[in-house]
Amino acid sequence: MHNDAEGLDNPRGQEVIRIKDLSFQYKAQKGEKALDDLTLDISKGQFVVIMGPSRAGKSTLANCLNGLIPNFMKGKYEGEINVLGKNPAKEKVGTMAKDIGLVFQDFESQLFSTNTKLEIVFGPENFNMPRAEMQKIIARILQVVNLAGMEDRQPSTLSGGQKQRLAIGSVLAIQPKIVCMDEPTTDLDPIGKLGIFQIAKELHEDKDLTLIIIEHETEEALEADRIVVINDGKIVRDGKPQTVLREVEYFESLGLMPLQVPKYFNRLGVAQADLPLNPAAGMAKFRELGLVIEAGKYGELVQKDAEREQSYGDPIITLRGLEHTYANGNKALKGINLEIRDGEFIAILGHNGSGKTTLVKHFNGLLKPTSGEVIVNGKETKQHTIFEIGKGIGYVFQNPDHQIFSDTVYAEVAFSPKLRGFSSEEIDHRVKEALKAVDMEGYEQEDPFSLTKGERQRIAVASVLSAQPKIIILDEPTTGLDFKEQRQMMELIKKLNESGHTIIIVTHTMWVVAEYAHKVAVIKDGLMTMYGRTRDVFKEDEKLVESFLKPPHIVTLSNYLGKTSLSVDEFLYCTQRNAEKR
Repeated sequence: MHNDAEGLDNPRGQEVIRIKDLSFQYKAQKGEKALDDLTLDISKGQFVVIMGPSRAGKSTLANCLNGLIPNFMKGKYEGEINVLGKNPAKEKVGTMAKDIGLVFQDFESQLFSTNTKLEIVFGPENFNMPRAEMQKIIARILQVVNLAGMEDRQPSTLSGGQKQRLAIGSVLAIQPKIVCMDEPTTDLDPIGKLGIFQIAKELHEDKDLTLIIIEHETEEALEADRIVVINDGKIVRDGKPQTVLREVEYFESLGLMPLQVPKYFNRLGVAQADLPLNPAAGMAKFRELGLVIEAGKYGELVQKDAEREQSYGDPIITLRGLEHTYANGNKALKGINLEIRDGEFIAILGHNGSGKTTLVKHFNGLLKPTSGEVIVNGKETKQHTIFEIGKGIGYVFQNPDHQIFSDTVYAEVAFSPKLRGFSSEEIDHRVKEALKAVDMEGYEQEDPFSLTKGERQRIAVASVLSAQPKIIILDEPTTGLDFKEQRQMMELIKKLNESGHTIIIVTHTMWVVAEYAHKVAVIKDGLMTMYGRTRDVFKEDEKLVESFLKPPHIVTLSNYLGKTSLSVDEFLYCTQRNAEKR
């Protein structure tokens, strides 16, 4: 195992977490272990990012740290853990909460109070914190997690990203000595993600606090003191980000997303030790190597964009002056005009709470305009039922578990055609076609809830496909998936688009938008502030940041050169060595 942990700034003898030969096997697991003989020490005040593909054992490790495993989640547990002098396996979970605060991957399951303030105060009250101190903590936490002014809001009325920040705030309020966050940025817009790492940095200035973040996102991991990579329950890398994140090919072999800038230079043959890690360093290396962007090849990319636009059919969704005000008086959409044509692939972007989901719920009649009009497949939504509008439009929810309810995959995918009264032969045909499209043939008799998140996501897509809608809306289709699964999901969606479906995605995953969407609409505070071809919208770095969005690193690097490339492959295609420098 490659390990440069020895080179880290570890004040020896100040370990707050000591793990020795830890193994764990869930009751349902046959043969393989979730954790396999894992040994790890973490020092006081360190900021550690733990990475790894899905099912690597990351969440299992987090649940061992506060005693949820083996006290609540049963299985075969071996080895030793020491957290601040305590053995979590032998302590009450409530006792460990004062020492180690855990923000779950499924953060919504953590929220249960009737308003934001009560959620934050719950922990301190339980630990009998003096009232004066509690007031100070509430004020500080609301500022840190950017929820000031929302003290009286019910958690259920908050956006996904706001709920996520509230879950983090409720843990921070207990003032634990160690904070462990399990994928804390899954539901956040790009600037919100940076915000969480900014919170992490601020917290980390307090050298007494040890911070552990389990994360898929490699760009954000640059901020850490140390990266630990887990695969198959074992530690496979452990070192400084500057070393670990240069291992481009190794990351790809694990199914993790490597940083784009070092990947680009790696493909050009630059030695691993010399790979730049971010756009600014990339720009310096680009100049040093005497590289240029070949205008003719870049022109071909722009030409292809234009040709694709000519290939679309007639308008399939038209919005004119769309406004929507909720019953509580919150005006979520403010006069949106938009036309989506048959065959387009459009991404709806915006910060948490901007109005994106409100917008797309008008496309299938789930919401009706307060004023203005929405025309879908020639029908004005105000004049037709959800059932009539929904015949031509499928909606895949962000969380597949909000959509799936049947005992078998077959029954789940058959539900929609059955509801529409098709014959059993036609239903059977549609189920087979839909499962084939999502590469899930042979799973017909499986229980959907026994499948991985990525597989459940595919079943949710199949259950929409069996109705054969012209338009498919996908709300955050890559949330909670690792890079390999994200890539598989997006290739599936691209294939659906190429076979004639109009695709609308709502997402915060900016590389997905750059590489797959043809068009982009940016919503900010209920207004559409940017709209156009993806390349044209992603040119505008500063404008995107104003909308709490941030282009991927490779886009930023190409923007420095005035020629917007949307992927590493595009950038390589246009790159040429300057003859004078050869």
